[in-house]
Amino acid sequence: MPTLEHNALVEIFREHPELAPRFLATLFHVEVPPHTSVAVVESSLDQLIPVEFRADLVLELRDASGALALAIVLEVQRDEDPDKKFSWPTYVTVVRARKRCGTVVLVVAPDAGVATWAAENIDLGLGLGHVEPLVLGPAVVPEITDPNEAENEIELAVLSAVVHGNGPSGLNVVQAALAALGRLDQEHAAVYFQVIWNALREPMRRALEALVMERQIEGEANFPPFVQKLIDRGKLEGLREGELKAKRGTLLRLLARAGIVLAECESARIQACMDITTLDRWIDNVFAAKDATEVLS
Repeated sequence: MPTLEHNALVEIFREHPELAPRFLATLFHVEVPPHTSVAVVESSLDQLIPVEFRADLVLELRDASGALALAIVLEVQRDEDPDKKFSWPTYVTVVRARKRCGTVVLVVAPDAGVATWAAENIDLGLGLGHVEPLVLGPAVVPEITDPNEAENEIELAVLSAVVHGNGPSGLNVVQAALAALGRLDQEHAAVYFQVIWNALREPMRRALEALVMERQIEGEANFPPFVQKLIDRGKLEGLREGELKAKRGTLLRLLARAGIVLAECESARIQACMDITTLDRWIDNVFAAKDATEVLS
């Protein structure tokens, strides 16, 4: 049964069919036929034979006169499946015969091993012909770490986070993608976030949780609300209070060493302060201050 991640990746191309030919041209450097429109068409490839083949998505490119220029059969592949080596050539030949136009298979494979497997040429027999799937995987999808680039290419940034999120630059890639999600409506952004989150392995999830927690504690939360909610509120408040307590303790020790005596109201003001930036400023003030008033200015 298709998973949320599978369906969400398919929906990216269903809602933005123009991505497929653009990726063929920019990522695979394929010469895509001139066209003026890209449309999603039927995915059922029934050949009047007992077995029904169903692709994830079929896209049609048409030129200015309305003639078909190219068909793209899109498949999302998360695991190796030997049956695909027989069904993908079927997709190509059936769509090509039915639509009378060139046809290619575009496979989205987030896992590097699956992508390598999917990209293998499929021999049709005796080495006399083959089908070569084009695979969007880690070797092809770029690592997008620039937030501005991510905002301009949100769907590509999501794919980048899915395929590169567990790599050496994974945290930067995920940060760029999550920041870009703020431009989308909450429904789409939440689905994309879930897809990214589910693709992350445990070490990267913990690193992302720590980053979000740090930003929230410092009052620099620049992630969409649904991302910030991945941190347990009780855990966050406990860590925030722990850091506040440590800052207050540092300030009081520095004041004591400097021989600065606090009035009762000044001591109460320090204990009531809930802003880490303010406490940091007061700590810095101690080194040049002569009295508590200058410290707490």
